[in-house]
Amino acid sequence: MILDGSSPAAIEEAARALAAGELVAFPTETVYGLGADAGSDAAVAKIFAAKGRPSDHPLIVHVPDASAVTAFASDVPAFAQKLISALWPGPLTLILKRREGVAAAAAGGHDTIGLRCPAHPVAHALLLACARATPPVHGLAAPSANKFGRVSPTTADHVSAEFGDALPVLDGGPCRIGIESTIVDCTRGVPVLLRPGVLTREQVEAASGEALRSPGELAQQAPRASGTLESHYAPNARVRLMDAQALQTALDLLGQDASGIAIYSRAIVRTPSDKLLRRRMPDDAAETARQLFAVLREFDAQGVRLIWVETPPDDPQWEGVRDRLQRASAG
Repeated sequence: MILDGSSPAAIEEAARALAAGELVAFPTETVYGLGADAGSDAAVAKIFAAKGRPSDHPLIVHVPDASAVTAFASDVPAFAQKLISALWPGPLTLILKRREGVAAAAAGGHDTIGLRCPAHPVAHALLLACARATPPVHGLAAPSANKFGRVSPTTADHVSAEFGDALPVLDGGPCRIGIESTIVDCTRGVPVLLRPGVLTREQVEAASGEALRSPGELAQQAPRASGTLESHYAPNARVRLMDAQALQTALDLLGQDASGIAIYSRAIVRTPSDKLLRRRMPDDAAETARQLFAVLREFDAQGVRLIWVETPPDDPQWEGVRDRLQRASAG
């Protein structure tokens, strides 16, 4: 059931459903989330069941503003506070030490929790309405609104196609960013990048005033975080990454026999068969991120067996797109 996200009545209806322990999907600037009251283990269990997601795989909790952080986190290091001040609301998730006895199911049973303040106006209005609800809901656990491991949704129609009409979905239009948030671990004394997004390393470092580390640089094991499995974001078709030359060579070898293949590339390639689908990848990393998941879903809807993608440039601006495509092709 798609609801008009610009309607105050629809926002209030969604907030009442969430306060009653039900699931509601809603838009963020990154992707659509499948929301439940983060403080209710029973409500959060419905997310895991609907997605087919392992219950020990933590969810990201969305909060209306920085003041809500202390309701879920027991420790906020100074560099994390700087990141919040500079980059919230926005596409940044911080992993923090979880307050004992709070949101255990949303955290997958771990002693850390991922928190984010989304920038989308519909998400913000919903979070404020939830805080006013009876009983109040102080944060929404909300992984991407899709089956576990599959392509994330960037429109309300994507969500309905995944879960059917019974699930309420607040429609806020196509997501502006299109890939999930950057995740920074703040539990090990220094900021550690667990998942890249559209925010570059340079932006995170400038905001925190600290060098951004990679997980393998520290002896301590990284906390578990959403969307960091090796295989993730995968369509039904098999994704293969290759450079432009290898892509053209493979097409030339197949010749007129090529079929059931979709191509997503920046380079202009010769397609020897009219049975192939092709979409041009934008030269701009942000625009590619915005359309990436929608393109993968479009190819799936066309029934292709293989999706051949030109490997994105090895450039900081492309790190988030490259990460999603590497995980989509890992399965």
